[in-house]
Parts: sequence; C-alpha cells; structure tokens
Amino acid sequence: MKSYTASTPVSPVKWALMALISLIFLNSSCSDPSRIGIELSPDNNQIGVFYREFALDAQMILLDSFNTTNSTILLAGHEQDDLFGVTEATAFSRMFLDVTEDRPRNDAILDSTFFSLDVVSVNGSNLDQPKKYSVHQLTEPILDTLYYNFDRLDYQTTPFAEVEATFGEVKDTTLVFPVDETFAGDFFVRLRNSREFQTLFEFRDYFPGFALQAREGDNTSIGVALGGNTSLTFYFHYAGDTTATAFSITTFSSRSFNGVKSDRSGTPSQVIVDRGKTYDVGPIVGMKSGLAMALKVDTSPIDAFLDTLSGVTFNQINLNIGPIEAQDEDNNPISAMVMKFIDSENRILLSSLPAKNELHVQGDGQPQVIEDENGNMVPNNFFASAAVLQYDSENKEYRTRITSHVNAIFRGQLQRQDWLLFAETPTQGIEFRRSMRQYKINKDKIKVQVIYSRTR
Repeated sequence: MKSYTASTPVSPVKWALMALISLIFLNSSCSDPSRIGIELSPDNNQIGVFYREFALDAQMILLDSFNTTNSTILLAGHEQDDLFGVTEATAFSRMFLDVTEDRPRNDAILDSTFFSLDVVSVNGSNLDQPKKYSVHQLTEPILDTLYYNFDRLDYQTTPFAEVEATFGEVKDTTLVFPVDETFAGDFFVRLRNSREFQTLFEFRDYFPGFALQAREGDNTSIGVALGGNTSLTFYFHYAGDTTATAFSITTFSSRSFNGVKSDRSGTPSQVIVDRGKTYDVGPIVGMKSGLAMALKVDTSPIDAFLDTLSGVTFNQINLNIGPIEAQDEDNNPISAMVMKFIDSENRILLSSLPAKNELHVQGDGQPQVIEDENGNMVPNNFFASAAVLQYDSENKEYRTRITSHVNAIFRGQLQRQDWLLFAETPTQGIEFRRSMRQYKINKDKIKVQVIYSRTR
C-alpha cells in the first residue's frame, strides 16, 4: 500500500486545535522517547504548517539461520498461531561437573534427586492452566562448534525428569522436580565411585547433556537461565547421619544452544519457503522471534512524498506501527526493533568504513552521515545511536522519530533504502535468540506522519 494524503495549509487557529488533538491522539511526552507526539507551538506558526500521513507496505521474510550457541537463555516452547503455524523450541545444554570437588563417598546412601530450572521469563496463553516441561538425556554430544536455530540433537524419548507448573502472574521462578529413580540411582553410583569421572570429558561421555522440551498444545514458552540454579542435585546421607547432604551438577560454563522447528502448513505464511526472500502473505503480516520471521518495509512512498516538496522545513516525522492485532495478555509482543538498511536482494547494507558495520536508521538528533578517512561523507554506522522502535503497551504501537533520517534523504545526504525490521536494540541485544515473542499487524497501520513548514 503506497498512498499518501493531500497537503493542506492550516491557519494558526486551526493549527492550535490540530496540535492539541494530535498530542492527545499520539499521547506523547518529550521526556519519554517511546511516546512520540507532535511538539509544535501554535505561536510559532507564522509561515504555515502542513500535515501529511502515508502508509508503507511490508512483506514477510524468513531470515537466514542465526547462531544460538551460548545465548545465555535456554528456550523451550510449543506455540500455535493462525499466521505462523506451529513453532517448537527445544533447548540443548551440557552440564558441568567440578572434578576437583569432593564427591560422595562409596558408602553414601542416596535419598532423593531433583532437577531444577531457573525460569526467568514466561510468555504465552492461559497461564492459569498447568504447563508441562520434560528433560531428556542426549544420545549424542554437544560439540565445540557453532549451532544455529535450525540445529537439533538426538535424545532419549523417555524423559528422566518432568514437571507441570502453573505460572499465573509469576514470570520468574525456580522449578524443582523429582528425577526418575532408576536414572538417578545409576548416576549416583557412578558419581560416588572415585574411579569414575576423573575428567570432565569422561563425565560427558557418560552424560552428554540434556534437551528441554515443552508440551505440545501448551502455547507457552519459557526462558531458562544457565548457572547454579539450573542443575541436577543429589541428596544423600551416611549411616548415622540425621540430615542429608547435597551435591549439585550445574550448568555453569556449559555449552548450549536453542533449536527451533516450524510447521506453517495451512497458514498464509506457508508460502514462505526460501530464506532471505520476501513474500506477500496478504493484509496481515508479522514477526516471530526464535523462528527469525521478520518484516521488510518498502520505503518508496517516502521518495514519492519528498518529490512533491521544495523549500520546506521538517518539524517532526514519526514512524508508527500499530495498533498490533490483539493477542493474549500474557503473550507479550516483541519489545523493540531497529531498522536495518536492506537492498533489493534483501542483503543488509554495510558501511564503506573499514569496520564494515551494518547500517541502521539513526536516531533523531544523531548524525545521519559521518566523514570517512578520505573526507567523504558516508552513512553513520554506529549501532549505539540507531533509532529504536519501542513498543507502547498502552496504545499497542511501536513508535520512533525519523525526522533527521528523512531530512538527510531530502537534503541529498542519504539515499533512501528499504528497511528490515529486526528484533534487537543496542541495550537489550538480539531478542530473536532468546524468546519466541511475536506480533501481527495489518499493513495499512504502518504509517509515517509528517509535520513540516514552508519557507517564505
């Protein structure tokens, strides 16, 4: 959709009313960059102020597979959606045994064994209903190599531990659940035998690691932190003891990755087959983390709009995406995005500077171009100053300002490029790697709002 409204001059009196209505409609605050509004004083309107709004079209794109090795968060979930189909995330991790630590003696008596998960995030539907997670022993090792979101390892069909949990409003907790007695008994006998597990490699030969899975149909995903609270703990005693002693094998310093499977059959997104290629799936488009389903935004209407202008000053330009389509209260959408420059072949553009950084739309008030070593002006390649589309949960919109960016295009400092919306920020990192969050939106709700003045 590439339409834009006609330009209309506004009198000072009418502008005051329009500015007030716009401020209320956009619910902005100068001190909060996530709440973008129109900040013009009617008293300054001495030369005529104009308002234009136009839509940007978007297509869906399945990004190239990305590295999920050691992403710090184990991701387990099983979700079903009418646009994205069935998405399943399974976490794979080694465990760490400190072979220098004193282990249980040969006469130790096992009391009980528990597996614990340090849950740091919960996202999904019907969280007042129990969700089930199972832990399975790997049947092949995790190698010292890179693993990507499409990778998987084989594991035993029968879990050695499983738990049902009702999260409700609790989004961070430690789940502690019993381990299968046969599995625990064999493990403990080997653990207390001083001739076994002399090195970490011997331990991994016996126990390569585990896979963490969510139950089909639960429509929920969890993020689990690695470390001391995600562990396998044996409680034991010696003859004559009145209290039990604990020995834990943790996930400290443990190699891990998250694998994601997707079945989009029967949905509009089933036409998306090839990675890196854009697809028109109809009026409703969306993004999903973990799966790395993203949006490419056609920015050509910006050129069409700028071609109609001369002798203008841009007061404020907003990019608003939303409101997004309704989703369950506990199914939180992607929290924020940046806009990467992308070419007609869907390749992310890189800086001509030696660093070869990816190019992003820069934030308002930031330099849009910088000088290279030869004195040429080139696009700013600093990710730390990139514009961020922040989600406003009250209005269910993503918002940012692109005044400086569009002004640089208008002045001929930048060439307009299409954008890849990417779930990442300079402060929060890449959300694609650590969640299954998503959102859907009608394409006609991707809007550019422009306030500008004509010079005399």
